[in-house]
Amino acid sequence: MMDLVVPTIRQGGVNTVFVMPNLVPPITTVDHALDYKKRLQAIEPNVNYLMSLYLHETITPETIIEAKQRGVTGVKSYPAGVTTNSSAGVVDYQQFYPVFAEMERQDMILNIHGECPSTGDVTVMSAEERFLPTLFELHERFPKLRIILEHCTTAAAVEAVKKCGPTVAGSITAHHLSLIVDNWAGDPFCFCKPVAKTPADRDELLRTAASGNPKFFFGSDSAPHPAVSKRGGDKIAAGVFTQPYTTQYVLDAFEQACENGILKEEDITPEIVEGFLSKHGRAFYGLEQEQRQFITIEKKGEKVINILQSDKVDVVPFRRDQETWSVSWV
Repeated sequence: MMDLVVPTIRQGGVNTVFVMPNLVPPITTVDHALDYKKRLQAIEPNVNYLMSLYLHETITPETIIEAKQRGVTGVKSYPAGVTTNSSAGVVDYQQFYPVFAEMERQDMILNIHGECPSTGDVTVMSAEERFLPTLFELHERFPKLRIILEHCTTAAAVEAVKKCGPTVAGSITAHHLSLIVDNWAGDPFCFCKPVAKTPADRDELLRTAASGNPKFFFGSDSAPHPAVSKRGGDKIAAGVFTQPYTTQYVLDAFEQACENGILKEEDITPEIVEGFLSKHGRAFYGLEQEQRQFITIEKKGEKVINILQSDKVDVVPFRRDQETWSVSWV
């Protein structure tokens, strides 16, 4: 899968990625992270890979010091059992307070999959909103720790990020700018975690992405899974594969929102698009001048491919066979 999808990163208009650590086994050591980086660079050397560690009971403050010294960007937190390969994730955030304190001292980023496990009266539709008190608590205890609430799906998450200080930001995906619950309930290729929510939530994400607020920026959360694992079996894999067209999908979502009266066409300026897709995120990560390149996005009648495949594996892109924008590098 890595050999198949890594070459599509730049095809989707992207030259910098924050690499997720939820492999099997998860990336919990600096050596493992840097070895993974070398493997990615061997496939596509023209991408800047920001590496991360999986928040795990074996991560210590000493691990954080080593990670900072050796160029690892941050740590990703997965609540136990909520998404792909998260079985070794967090049960109790308090046990990681010493780790968070060291991350704050080292100026490392904590990327959070912000959901509670579906237990009791918590469901996939309420899991993100029920997690937000944990976000507030972490921010209160570690006010200088840079935190990203990843792939926001609700108006409540947007409001929570706004309420926090400048060290807290939120990312929004291309597919969550398009999808609602009905889409993934009827199409496994639209199913991811956190799940898409209501039309009102999607519309708030669109308005936020087009607002110019620097606390919000694009994050693809592109998650390739073999087509067979998306179509059925004992359990459908959670993840939407957007990478070959990920920036283009954002423009598609803005365009559709304008047609539906959610956004105004005159408000979707090049500055707004560049801010959301690039400038705001690069500023939060401290990458303003690093590997600075430009893309042009045009309408040329391009269609999303039906399937991406090799002789060993295949993966189905989001919105297969539909028309989208085209990207070229300047």
